[in-house]
Amino acid sequence: MNITIELEKILPAHRVKTRYIDLISFASDAGFYHLVPKAVVQPIDDDEIISLFEFSQKHALPLVFRTGGTSLSGQSITDGILVDLSSSWKNISVEANGETVRVQPGITGAMVNAHLKRYSRKIGPDPASISAAMMGGIISNNSSGMCCGVKLNSYHTVKYLRFILPNGHTYSTEIKDDYHRFEVSENELFNKLSTLRNKIISNTELYDRIRKKYLTKNTVGYSLNAFIDYEHPLDILAHLLIGGEGTLAFISEVVLNTVPDYSHKATALLYFSTISDACDAIVPLTNSGALMVELMDRASLRAVENKDSIPDFVKTLPESAAALLVEYQENTIEVLHKKVENFLKSEVSTTVIQAPKFTSVPSEMASLWKVRKGLFPAVGAVRASGTTVILEDVAFPVEKLRNAIVDLQELFKKYQYNDAIIFGHAKDGNIHFVVTQTFNSEEEIKRYDLFIREVVKLVVEKYDGTLKAEHGTGRNMAPFVETEWGGLGYDIMKILKQSIDPHLLLNPGVIINDDKNTHLKNLKELPTVESEVDTCIECGYCEHKCPSRDLTTTPRRRIVVRRALKTLEVNGDTANYKLLKEQFQYDGLDTCAVDGLCATACPVDINTGDLVKRLRRENHSSLANSIALRIAKNFSTVQWTLRMAMKSGVIINSVFGKRSMTNLTNTIKKVIPSAPLWTSQITSPPKLSVLKIKGSRKNDELKIIYFPSCISRLLGHYEGKEKNIMEAFMSVCEKSHISVTILKNVNSNCCGQIYSSKGHEDAYQYTANAIVEKLWKATESGKTPVVIDVSSCAYTLKQISPALSSENKEKYQKLNIMDAVEFLNDMVRPKAEVKKQKDTIVLHSVCALEKLKIEDKFLNVANHFAKDVVLPKNNGCCGMAGDRGFLFPELTKSATKHEKQDVENIACDGYYASTKTCEMSMSDATNKNYESILFLVDECI
Repeated sequence: MNITIELEKILPAHRVKTRYIDLISFASDAGFYHLVPKAVVQPIDDDEIISLFEFSQKHALPLVFRTGGTSLSGQSITDGILVDLSSSWKNISVEANGETVRVQPGITGAMVNAHLKRYSRKIGPDPASISAAMMGGIISNNSSGMCCGVKLNSYHTVKYLRFILPNGHTYSTEIKDDYHRFEVSENELFNKLSTLRNKIISNTELYDRIRKKYLTKNTVGYSLNAFIDYEHPLDILAHLLIGGEGTLAFISEVVLNTVPDYSHKATALLYFSTISDACDAIVPLTNSGALMVELMDRASLRAVENKDSIPDFVKTLPESAAALLVEYQENTIEVLHKKVENFLKSEVSTTVIQAPKFTSVPSEMASLWKVRKGLFPAVGAVRASGTTVILEDVAFPVEKLRNAIVDLQELFKKYQYNDAIIFGHAKDGNIHFVVTQTFNSEEEIKRYDLFIREVVKLVVEKYDGTLKAEHGTGRNMAPFVETEWGGLGYDIMKILKQSIDPHLLLNPGVIINDDKNTHLKNLKELPTVESEVDTCIECGYCEHKCPSRDLTTTPRRRIVVRRALKTLEVNGDTANYKLLKEQFQYDGLDTCAVDGLCATACPVDINTGDLVKRLRRENHSSLANSIALRIAKNFSTVQWTLRMAMKSGVIINSVFGKRSMTNLTNTIKKVIPSAPLWTSQITSPPKLSVLKIKGSRKNDELKIIYFPSCISRLLGHYEGKEKNIMEAFMSVCEKSHISVTILKNVNSNCCGQIYSSKGHEDAYQYTANAIVEKLWKATESGKTPVVIDVSSCAYTLKQISPALSSENKEKYQKLNIMDAVEFLNDMVRPKAEVKKQKDTIVLHSVCALEKLKIEDKFLNVANHFAKDVVLPKNNGCCGMAGDRGFLFPELTKSATKHEKQDVENIACDGYYASTKTCEMSMSDATNKNYESILFLVDECI
């Protein structure tokens, strides 16, 4: 059977992925298991899911659903058909004034909370991976997290659930008629569920055990509490699917009850001399009203002690030390302060090493939580290169937590896991521990096996705890489900699986598995690769940021491919190595925007763009580098040539039709793939007369040097605007009484961004040093601030130091370089008189603003000059990346599709960004006129 041909009878070819690079890059999720699928498919509706169920059963091929791929226990990988839901299934509807929310599986938890924010509500589950984890996985794994405990987890907050059984039948607990239809159409299953319920209800010992087990966090096996919490078999089945890890049915939609998102919060990191002292503080903190109490042992702190939000004294803490990250949340500031004050007066506060310092500053709180949420990847980043990271997730009665942790630490010593760490949700007795090791020998595998079996014995027999508190059973605990639940409980689970999925094709081997050594098979190896990305543990936190995620690949999958290439090379598999490398050129290199946003989401700041830049650099011939350097040295001539070409293109369009240049460049690109494409957003280049002005208003107190970017000099004309961007900038300065001097002979200079992103190192170094020398002279040795009018260029200038000579580095350190957004917020906004405000405006915050951490200033400016400011929930990298959009327009089309949906029905007075090429990309995508925020300010003052 040709699986590609057969699957393309069900789905369009572009949503059936069977190229070698697709299979390899999708083989990994965040866990420590690895299986290569036979095909990756991307269905978009129920009918296609039903057809895939039929295909799976007809050809006896396993079917596994994946959304964000942040699962840690091996439940979203397969050697069958992987059903990727991450690029679709994103519908969301906030209902009942925010009291409930209806979602599909492909939307992230963070995005759901973004929709709920205006109602001061959020979903109950709050896993650390919520920015990347999608609702399909959150529901299927019965996720909980930092503060939701047991009562507000997925199981307890789902109101209605819609699902498709492997036989293709669809049911919803929201539809009353479906209860009767389920009884009739699934009569055998209906009766089986009723029988199992009766068996549990009539067995006092099992009933009591179930009730007791779910008083704490527990995701081991199927949610047996469904049999005692509900009576009707449809309700029972729907709640068995929560935490069912995709082994019983496909969940296509859920309606969740939301919970309050308190408006006032106070967070502190409390340090204790010993982990025992920290554990003794848990109950008093919980009783005082702390909503979150997160434990971090000394090894955890060591992994993050160099983070900006962690004070230096942490490096001096003793080996026995530990910390609790504590947060209080309330609706009123008065109640919040009272709770914090009561804690500070308590005896517990006297046991901390340093006086507690609570903060309510959003950025400071976010930094603390980023440290905690990124602990798992952060520890993975400091592992020995080539080792794999294993995270386990257990729970103990809170009163036994201290002793249990001591016992765990003894096991670490016994099995020589010297780098092991412990952290977790202390309030719930739920802790995670991380160990790292290789799986490249039988001795290492045996060590892990003996260790994990002792852990199971410790948790189940000594402390009657839970083997999996919130991460799901997966492959790593499937052999031990019976150990925790006993024979009768496990038999019920086996009967349940057999009754719904008799062919055992839906995520086989997960939860129910007769192989008691399955936790030792298909183990993931992380071979040493390039230094820029070697610390990655494939957690997937970065993927939602990547503009190419729905087109080709993502940062995580790029790294997976690099590791696969290394393995193929070591194994001498020349043919597959060559094939994978060829496919990586477009998927991995050409369509990477190198925007660096992946680093902003990565807990260990991995910028995959840095790797891509280096690989591009290594791909260049000496001739290409020589040409780039010549261009850099003759930039004014190149700029003049480009201006002439643009003028000619506009003339051609005016004579032969507005699509003439588009058609012509499309034809050229078929012959020369590297040729750029013409876009309808290109207009005649702006007049450069403003550059002849030597200066203005010399008597003003505030003075700046204006560096008009080459982008502005080439593309700074805006259709329908009397002024170009440079004239608008000068106008803003004049109205604000700011003295301006334009950088002399600016046409011969640029910031070097184009050479940096393309990997032309010599040209980049030449340009970087040339511009610093010119700015040094223009600013009289750094006395006057320099303002550049495009954010991406400002970011490049602010990162330019590594390319400079030692002499120029010293000069550079004394320069004050400002992005136009910083300039508008810091210098213009306080002085300018607002003549009028716009009513409603839409913003596109470009990547550079996030990387520069000045997005708040962008919003400040917008809110100062407009009454209502809309920043789309799906605001992200547009994929333009300087010239990527001209070379690969499919990248920008894919990157902007969700943001386009956010803005298409908004009536407003203007659309604003701060980088011309991004404005062009967004204008193309939305058919709206995006322009520089400089025009907003100029028109309002």
